[in-house]
Amino acid sequence: MAITSANQLELLQTAEAVAREKMIDPVLVIEAMEESLARAAKSRYGAEMDIRVQIDRKTGKATFTRVRTVVEDEELENYQAEFTVEQAKQYLEDPKVGDQLIEEVPPVDMGRIAAQSAKQVILQKVREAERDRQFEEFKDRAGTIINGQVKREEYGNVIVDVGRGEAILRRNEKIGRESYRPNDRIRCYIKDVRREARGPQIFLSRTAPEFMAELFKMEVPEIYDGIIEIKAVARDPGSRAKIAVISYDGSIDPVGACVGMRGSRVQAVVNELQGEKIDIIPWNEDQPTFLVNALQPAEVSKVVLDEEAERIEVVVPEEQLSLAIGRRGQNVRLASQLTNLDIDIMTEAEDSIRRQREFEERTKLFMDTLDLDEFFAQLLVSEGFTNLEEVAYVELDELLVIDGVDEDTANELQARARDVLDAQAKAALDKARELGVEDSLIEFEGLTPQMVQALAEDDVKSLEDFATCADWELAGGWTTNDGERVKDDGILEPFDISLEEAQNMVMTARIMLGWVDPADLEPDVDEAETEGEEQEAEA
Repeated sequence: MAITSANQLELLQTAEAVAREKMIDPVLVIEAMEESLARAAKSRYGAEMDIRVQIDRKTGKATFTRVRTVVEDEELENYQAEFTVEQAKQYLEDPKVGDQLIEEVPPVDMGRIAAQSAKQVILQKVREAERDRQFEEFKDRAGTIINGQVKREEYGNVIVDVGRGEAILRRNEKIGRESYRPNDRIRCYIKDVRREARGPQIFLSRTAPEFMAELFKMEVPEIYDGIIEIKAVARDPGSRAKIAVISYDGSIDPVGACVGMRGSRVQAVVNELQGEKIDIIPWNEDQPTFLVNALQPAEVSKVVLDEEAERIEVVVPEEQLSLAIGRRGQNVRLASQLTNLDIDIMTEAEDSIRRQREFEERTKLFMDTLDLDEFFAQLLVSEGFTNLEEVAYVELDELLVIDGVDEDTANELQARARDVLDAQAKAALDKARELGVEDSLIEFEGLTPQMVQALAEDDVKSLEDFATCADWELAGGWTTNDGERVKDDGILEPFDISLEEAQNMVMTARIMLGWVDPADLEPDVDEAETEGEEQEAEA
């Protein structure tokens, strides 16, 4: 098949038809045709030749050219597509490296195999252009809701027609045991869009918390306008969910706005989520208050927050325990997801037993170490004293407020407490030396003899050993494995060392050893000034 004037316009018509059908730029189709014709010409003239084809965008005329490039003598490898400066003097005036000689060559007659090869090149280029167009269209739509039509179901995964492409709703992203038939309409959340070799992959979800948030944004104009903000969402897909909202307009109730007149707004979301029950909760910056709201409908008696461990203890009346926990732990699990805290729930009776046990342990501590009778030891505990350090180093006035304690008694109490602490420190130091601890660690500022002993028992016996420790190895912490928070015990955790204190001590040890230059830790002057200017501007 030669490229004759009769079928020159046919090239342009074909390109436009394919572009319309695939909804891509006609230029991309023409470029694919140029490449396919060039490949066919190479099979006729020689694969080593640099043959190029240019199709006129107006007339459809295809021009075949051979290109030869001027290269250095030692770089000459392809004699068909390259030549030296000396050789180029026959064709060019004053040739230089990089110059090109372009010569028009006769069009080729395409045989059956060449035509088939050209067709494959065009189809491949069109497919690539179509994939690029799909990815560009959907990449910015990740995080939004899309309506589609079910095409088929494969091994529990639903293939959805989303207009200019296909998307996949995996079985673990479906609510409960949802099933769909071909041509069913479906609404999903675009969770991710990836560019892959087989084309753009669009992953949908109906179980993602963001799906519920987007549904509320569609149903509640105040959320769309930014007057109300969704701060957190927790879902047990198909069963129950909790959503925390806050209003930036004092005259608008965020919960009421999300519920709507006679529950119309929330009911529209519930219907889309297959009857999933939704608790709408007012968000609060104060975590204990927010948790009390999150555990609704259960009533909470007391909340104790441990910010460092990101744990919280909740005390509820006996009759509210099952309601607070929920069926199969659902209520407390959703509240935990919503607040991002580990929640321990106990009854008032259990809390009373625990507090009584702590009271007895502290009383026994003071009786054994300070040689006090039970009544006097209980007085100390009742006044809030929990350990010997508090008794030994507290201001004298705080001991004098206890009934029956005069100045002499207070001084005697403090003297006894200090004597016990000194004895404990000497015993710990002796044990540490016995274990082989070096003086460099014993004399390190910030470490008590008991801490040194604990480090020695964990085989940390020198300043070098201490400097290699990670902060969490000293202070302890929490890690998440397979979605479950796991406690990491720290060597110095019993001494109430915070993560920040551990970081500072380890860094000080590294500086003392010369491992770290203190100058590297100081912020750059220009950066500090810039940061200060930004803060002033914000103020």
